[in-house]
Amino acid sequence: MDFRTQTASFDALAGTNADALIVLIAGEVLPTDLDAGLASLAADALKLGDFELKAGKAIALQRPAGVKAPRLVFAAAGKPTLKAARAALQLGLAQLKGRGAVHAAVAFVGFDAMTESLAEQFVLAASDSLYTYRHTKPSAPEAGKLAKLTLLTNKADAAAPKAAKAGMARGQAIGAGIELARECANRPGNYATPTYLGEQVKALGRTHGLKVEVLDKKAVEKLGMGSFLSVAQGSDEPLRFIVARYDGAAKTQAPVVLVGKGITFDSGGISLKPGAEMDEMKFDMGGAASVIGALRAVAELKPKLNLVAIIAACENMPSGRALKPGDVVTSMSGQTIEILNTDAEGRLVLCDALTYAERFKPAVVVDVATLTGACVIALGGVRSGMYASDDELAASLSAAGEAALDPCWRMPLDDEYEEGLKSNFADVANVGSRAGGSITAAKFLQRFASKYRWGHLDIAGTAWKGGAAKGGTGRPVGLLTHFVLSQVR
Repeated sequence: MDFRTQTASFDALAGTNADALIVLIAGEVLPTDLDAGLASLAADALKLGDFELKAGKAIALQRPAGVKAPRLVFAAAGKPTLKAARAALQLGLAQLKGRGAVHAAVAFVGFDAMTESLAEQFVLAASDSLYTYRHTKPSAPEAGKLAKLTLLTNKADAAAPKAAKAGMARGQAIGAGIELARECANRPGNYATPTYLGEQVKALGRTHGLKVEVLDKKAVEKLGMGSFLSVAQGSDEPLRFIVARYDGAAKTQAPVVLVGKGITFDSGGISLKPGAEMDEMKFDMGGAASVIGALRAVAELKPKLNLVAIIAACENMPSGRALKPGDVVTSMSGQTIEILNTDAEGRLVLCDALTYAERFKPAVVVDVATLTGACVIALGGVRSGMYASDDELAASLSAAGEAALDPCWRMPLDDEYEEGLKSNFADVANVGSRAGGSITAAKFLQRFASKYRWGHLDIAGTAWKGGAAKGGTGRPVGLLTHFVLSQVR
């Protein structure tokens, strides 16, 4: 998609040269600065009852009198908020789906002054609306004809062009990262293998000048990652431990580290999952996918900081070699772990990755994982679960999520929750009781992240959707990118 920005007089929008003009209207009455001709058309539609100034309402007109564009779309946002603006744009674009428009111009009318955030969401909303997975589906609908979107900024707003340009640049980088994350997640497990994830990161390294290492089983054994190895041992698919570095600041500056869970298919292992919806366990590498997507976004934006991305990737499969309930494994940190449930495997790969992160002397480490069904029960698919070792980090992650419209919610880390992880046969058990399951999982990880500031995002409810809209969401690429950018000194 070709995204552009153009300055226009909002009282003369009818003269906009495009195949389609989309006017997004905020408020309960028509804005006074709206082009008189367009206001008349909208008023007629309101009078006829064909359109309402309520969120979720839209109307498309063909060859309207006095309008240069042959297609005119009005979409109501309701409140003049960022979230409402995004939803209104997606509604407006839906009116053009399957039609012949190649170039659409978009104006936000009745909103506050143009901001970087609004311009960013303009790009992200459009990118999301136009995404279709095709890699293993030759019968997927062909891409629509819409190839160019122009954001119209009000000539009366002198600061708008600069804000629009900066916001669109950030939106395009994050959008590319989200699309990459979705493509990785949506590919079936026989395509998106650990090796495939390594290849994707290597490709980013070649394109953006990143330092990339992809370690195999022998190298992981040498590092002493007994916990990670134990999860991978039941599969014939080789594991990969992926490390990528973006160096945008002096070597002396401590890096931000992102750690992604990369279980490319999770059968549950010997503690086998129920068959229903097990196909969705290809999405269990959503944490890795989001870290890869954020890495791409950051590499394109080139902020002045250092970033390390770490991904522990393997399958969790049942076989004669597979990890068994009751087994005890030794993590890279030296702590022993009793395996009470082989389906609590994400924390077993992450704990060794968190120990590995110590070598970078990080400023902060954030791990991302589709970790627990308990988090889905707690927060549904709206907010990701967020844990943090200190209030400042929690505030930064929360603010990043709000800025990106990719929200999270802080969960507790009280010491009492760790009681359920006690073991008679090892330093720690890999799972506690069902009660507070997302919290006890986070407490398990916290044991391996004591040497630095640490945050954890449980994205089991937000990384993908099921049902008719089944597919990866690309979350939390937006949150992660905004967080990393907020760490620039």
